[in-house]
Amino acid sequence: MKKTAKEEANVTELEARNTELESRNKELTADLQRTRADFENFRKQVEIQKENERKATKFTTVYKMLPLLDDIDRAIASYEELKPLEKSLEKVLSDLGLMKIASEIGAEFNPDLHEAVMASGDGEKEVIEEELRAGYYYDGEVLRPTMVRVKKI
Repeated sequence: MKKTAKEEANVTELEARNTELESRNKELTADLQRTRADFENFRKQVEIQKENERKATKFTTVYKMLPLLDDIDRAIASYEELKPLEKSLEKVLSDLGLMKIASEIGAEFNPDLHEAVMASGDGEKEVIEEELRAGYYYDGEVLRPTMVRVKKI
């Protein structure tokens, strides 16, 4: 059966409309995929921002505690009966990501870890003569260097 000119025109028009709708469908699908990707990137960015804010808040809190820790260290050094408190305190600080910088008397002075406020002697090598104030690492980075007196030998 032969199609009439009108039927052929309708078929051609429907095919054109179908092609147009398929093209529009592809555009909308691509827009949806971009929107989903943008939203996912935004969500990840917000999570990163939240984590950074949590870290900054924790850092600020820990940093503000340092003078109190200095007072506790002096109290422990002055009163022997407070010595058991030291281990408990170290555990709590460790859980917070805060650790004392080891500064043994006679150890080599390291300007990345120590702050020399006094020096004696006239040698070439600098060693720690006395720890004046504890220094701390926070999450593996130096939060505050140890204040020391240095002897040049």
